[in-house]
Amino acid sequence: MAFFKKYEFIIAWRYLMSKRREGGISIIAWYALIGVVLGVATLVIVQAVMIGFRIEFVEKIIGANSHLAIYKKTLSSDLDKRFYVEEVQNIMQDLRNKKNFKAAYPLVKGQVLASKSNNSAGVEVYGLRKGDLLEIELVNKPTSSEGSMENFNDGVAIGAQIARKLNISINDTIKLISPNGAKSVFGTIPRVNVYTVKYIFSVGRYDIDSTRIYMPMKDAQVFFNRVNQADLIEVLLNNPFDVDEFKSNVEDELAERYLLWSWKERTAAFLDALDLERRVMFIILSLIVLIAAMNIISGLVMLVKNKGRDIGILRSLGLTRSSILRVFFICGSLIGVVGTVLGVIIGMLFVTYINEIQWLVEYVIGSSVWNEEIRFLTQVPAKLRIEDVVFALVVSLSISFVITIFPARKAASMDPAEALKYE
Repeated sequence: MAFFKKYEFIIAWRYLMSKRREGGISIIAWYALIGVVLGVATLVIVQAVMIGFRIEFVEKIIGANSHLAIYKKTLSSDLDKRFYVEEVQNIMQDLRNKKNFKAAYPLVKGQVLASKSNNSAGVEVYGLRKGDLLEIELVNKPTSSEGSMENFNDGVAIGAQIARKLNISINDTIKLISPNGAKSVFGTIPRVNVYTVKYIFSVGRYDIDSTRIYMPMKDAQVFFNRVNQADLIEVLLNNPFDVDEFKSNVEDELAERYLLWSWKERTAAFLDALDLERRVMFIILSLIVLIAAMNIISGLVMLVKNKGRDIGILRSLGLTRSSILRVFFICGSLIGVVGTVLGVIIGMLFVTYINEIQWLVEYVIGSSVWNEEIRFLTQVPAKLRIEDVVFALVVSLSISFVITIFPARKAASMDPAEALKYE
């Protein structure tokens, strides 16, 4: 036997759709419905964007950077912090036997000033071998690129935003100036060299595209005075998310002399902040759904007051208190259910076409609404997850059902004799 009877749905629907002069709440019901729709849609959209941010950042981090970095553990001179060829080979040989290992390579790293004509920008130079550069997924298969990696040994590879700032194209030259140059009786003389740009890449993160230059290992060693030396060893894994397990497997052998720093440790504070922000936003937006659903209570309280005579007649005809409760529960729940479903659909459609909506808004207002220099990503990221949509559904429906119970119980508790006393 069904819990809700057909006639209860018919009565509830008539009450919802009746005009105000007939004692109905059609206007208030519409306001409540629109409020729930907007609240749920906003909840779905914001959660999708927050998750999209996190996923996009993690993908860029593990796709354009090493998963584990190995440094010398020393507080003495710079010379003692560097790796020599034999030492690099020994460490890499040990790592090759470990589970989840993909690749490892020595790296020369330094900050310099890049200039072209009258334009200049601070950049970071990564010196490594061509074969090792091909192992870095987002550089080898970037969002967009110009030139060819095959010519890497004949010049340098630069980020697309550097090329834009300095107005550089393929086969143009770029001047690099390092303040840590040769020492003389007149002081330190900056080291200056000119290189040909053979490859321009964009990984989709502004901070990488605007600061990173890759240089052949031998050229970087000469430029930074690191002949037969490297500043650190970078490690790539088949599954970057298991970096903690890999680190623990090699730590016993390397921890005494070397410092191991994983990508999770490097970005832990930032990713934790994103997770905290997402949880706080979910709570805040759930409160917005709650506030919107409060209109359901006000509408039902008014409906119960206006329909006192009808309730008395229905009770006289034989409807039980439970039936009256279910009628008014259906009235409020229908608003919540329809509003939640419509809100989820609108939210999912908005997330699906979020980039098209962004371009349309920018076209209409004539300016950018997404500053990639601040947000580091070139477009709005959004990722729909089933669990987030289901959670939004559960929260909204739970709020709608709970707040509907109180006015429905008030209607069920009315005494039919009292309701019809003045009729």
